[in-house]
Amino acid sequence: MSLFRILVCTGVALLSQSCLFAQSSAPDACPRPPAGSAVSEPEDLHSHNGVLEVTLAFRSSVDPQGHTRYCYIYNDKSQAPNLRLSSGDVLILNLKNEIAGSSMFSDQHSGSMDMKMDTSCAGGQMTSKATNLHFHGLTIPPVCHQDDVLKTMIGPGDRPFQYRFQIPPDESPGLHWYHPHVHGYTSAQVLGGASGALIVEGIERANTLLTGLPERILIVRDQDLLNPEATPSKPTIAVPMARDAEGDILNTGNGLGKPAKDLSINFVPVPYPDYPPGVIAMKPSERQLWRVLNASAITYLDLQILVSGAPQPLAVVSLDGTPINQGGKAGNRPLWQSHALLPPAGRIEFVYTAPPEGSHASLVTRAVDTGPAGENDPIRPLADIVSRADAPEPRSTLPRTSDEVIQQRDAWLGTVNPVRVRKLYFSEKPSDPKDPESPTVFMLTVDGQNPVPFDPHSTAPNLMVQQGDVEDWIIENRTQELHAFHIHQTHFLLKEWNGVPVDEPYLRDTINVAYWDGASPAYPSVKLRMDFRDPNSVGTFVYHCHLLEHEDGGMMGTIQVVASSAK
Repeated sequence: MSLFRILVCTGVALLSQSCLFAQSSAPDACPRPPAGSAVSEPEDLHSHNGVLEVTLAFRSSVDPQGHTRYCYIYNDKSQAPNLRLSSGDVLILNLKNEIAGSSMFSDQHSGSMDMKMDTSCAGGQMTSKATNLHFHGLTIPPVCHQDDVLKTMIGPGDRPFQYRFQIPPDESPGLHWYHPHVHGYTSAQVLGGASGALIVEGIERANTLLTGLPERILIVRDQDLLNPEATPSKPTIAVPMARDAEGDILNTGNGLGKPAKDLSINFVPVPYPDYPPGVIAMKPSERQLWRVLNASAITYLDLQILVSGAPQPLAVVSLDGTPINQGGKAGNRPLWQSHALLPPAGRIEFVYTAPPEGSHASLVTRAVDTGPAGENDPIRPLADIVSRADAPEPRSTLPRTSDEVIQQRDAWLGTVNPVRVRKLYFSEKPSDPKDPESPTVFMLTVDGQNPVPFDPHSTAPNLMVQQGDVEDWIIENRTQELHAFHIHQTHFLLKEWNGVPVDEPYLRDTINVAYWDGASPAYPSVKLRMDFRDPNSVGTFVYHCHLLEHEDGGMMGTIQVVASSAK
């Protein structure tokens, strides 16, 4: 805080909004570890007797570079705790918006803040200070107090808002996550660090080879560059640097150069230009289940583990919170990969075996070619993996026995014929047609409709579907940068990649769509089998690009699923 601000806030203006902002934005409101630290895991919050009740404070602070941080704080100390529930459990989450200005409510309602809950889902405005929660990956209804992101806006100083819902009895076990979803401001809040893991227990029931394994939660986030004016610390070839209309560093096309954003792993920053990695200690040759979330706002990851420069095998058992053997084809066998591409919001769970004692491995993200209009995501390390006998065990271990595998209520999606086929497409244009350098308008359009950016004030859905239907959606990318398609409330099955049939026995909720080269007569595309059979999908919800800058810029639409009993 400046000296002037201190003097004003100690005088007659003590209760002014600017002073409240200064007080509530203390530098340690959202603390972060220093670069090169040990990568500690978030605190685990487990359900008891079928219920997990938790209160989270949503807070903000400003770092030394002037960037705004956002965070979820539990018990005034733990940041972004892991929420752990089993299928059938009930989550009761009380969210308090304590960013700038909210302290006024606390002063006026001392002692009663935790007792009375806000019951409204439509009383707030979409502003930079409003927030809400989306429970990404869960098949829960898009309604008030569950997973509504269109009307639920919690302002600073509002009473705590209560989310209360049941994890469906047939929910797939795996890694999901929670994050804010206020249109126009989602990117800033997620880029500032507002995200956390939600785990549906029981993955060992889907793959019995996982019983008894220690499990490690790793969340990769992006953030604005800490050292934006720095030059590379090691000799490298000259790389021209250009920026898009939004100010992000454009893809260099060669895997080098300054990144558009810095990365962190469990909040341990790995900043440009030196990229000091975090440190993960493991017992020698120990097998662990690694559950990795790409909680970045806009950065793609291509994860790989290297020992002496050689890629190590990753035994993948789950993608996007769903075991890879859901289709009944893989049994207990993993999907072996040497690297794994994760778009923003993507999750992967794999078994990794530590190297022998005294050895070191490196967790890196390889360079991702995001297209000539995409952001620069160069190769860089995330963490050093150190094998030593005294390494602490991860916080959680999977049960050593497994119950009967959860049976899915509906027939496997791959065996169901679609009732119709739709086409949607990503497109972009400058906001000022006369100025190609003006900010970009991002759009996701149903073929046959007029391409316009998402209008949060519109009451008419872009699509209507009958609950119980299965459809095929072709998603085209008519732009020269990557986009990641995501839909709420359901998962989908990849059927074709650029027109080539794909046979995958697992579901996803986020998928990359390749960029257009600007010349080919056919646009890159994916064909997805969309599942609207679950009654929990009834209601109005959104689909969008999960590069959140694109979503905020208009690359989103709404779908209304009508109950099967409706006339």
